[in-house]
Amino acid sequence: MAVNLSKGQKVDLTKGNPGLTKIMVGLGWDVNKYDGGFAFDLDAAVFMLGENGKVNSDSDFVFYGNKEHVSGSVIHAGDNLTGEGDGDDEVIQVDLSKVPSNVSRIAFTVTIYEADERNQNFGQVNNSYIRVLNQANGEELIHFDLGEDFSIETAVVVAELYRYNGEWKFNAIGSGYSGGLAALCRDYGVNV
Repeated sequence: MAVNLSKGQKVDLTKGNPGLTKIMVGLGWDVNKYDGGFAFDLDAAVFMLGENGKVNSDSDFVFYGNKEHVSGSVIHAGDNLTGEGDGDDEVIQVDLSKVPSNVSRIAFTVTIYEADERNQNFGQVNNSYIRVLNQANGEELIHFDLGEDFSIETAVVVAELYRYNGEWKFNAIGSGYSGGLAALCRDYGVNV
């Protein structure tokens, strides 16, 4: 049975699930009825961070343009251009046993593609969530609904996995940013 989290809550992922190494992270959302002439294209991305909160190299940024980390530990299943339909809109596979030792945190983010040009923001998005599943059996382990706390933001740090005493924990963050993907890349040390 999945643990439902609220913003700011942290929970053990591997300690309570011995032997867990392969997980799937599903992200989903709906778009409010909005007639701005443009479709919404939300994009999930992953930043693999060192102790300093920055990527060790640009290849530690996994997204629709770099779908697999060089270690094979994080694989982005691909870009969903519309978000239509039920279920997860984008899926990221993580093999915790392959995460390089110089990565202490894995941040999961969602941004709106060309948000400024299309006059779009997360105030027009609802039913956003992230969930973590055991890849071996499909069991949902963690679920975090982001809520409707956003207005002008064009990027959201949804959650993080982080190492703690040799185990992996999950942190429900739900923090919004203006400036879209470029702002996140700058904050995390990716050259844009």
